[in-house]
Amino acid sequence: MTYALWIVQGLLALLFLWAGGIKLVLPLEKLTGPVPVPGLFLRFIGVAEVLGAIGLILPGLLRIRPALTPLAASGLVIIMIGATVLTLAGGDVAPALIPLVVGLLSAFVAYGRWRLTPHRVPTGSRYADSRYRPLSTGS
Repeated sequence: MTYALWIVQGLLALLFLWAGGIKLVLPLEKLTGPVPVPGLFLRFIGVAEVLGAIGLILPGLLRIRPALTPLAASGLVIIMIGATVLTLAGGDVAPALIPLVVGLLSAFVAYGRWRLTPHRVPTGSRYADSRYRPLSTGS
């Protein structure tokens, strides 16, 4: 299962780096679709997609805050829900399958990294103690 999750994470990261990069680089006039979306919102989505792609790979690869991976995947699920709804609102049913499938793959990564095979924390890390509670007040 770990290999499948890493493969899906890598493919999703490439996809979202490409899609987010396109939204950041292209002029806003070229990013028109069947449903009008404000330009700043498209730029925001582009930034969120690039950061989500980075969040899919780097925490597990560097073993720094690996709990961020399911959060990044969950954020990408939310973006893909919006993309599916906007595609359907434009009257296109068949093209809406692409963001739907990408959203389902992101949900698979979120669930897989949260429950099935979460990233392990290194043994010598300060987080290795099972009694560590990051939100406790210390009392």
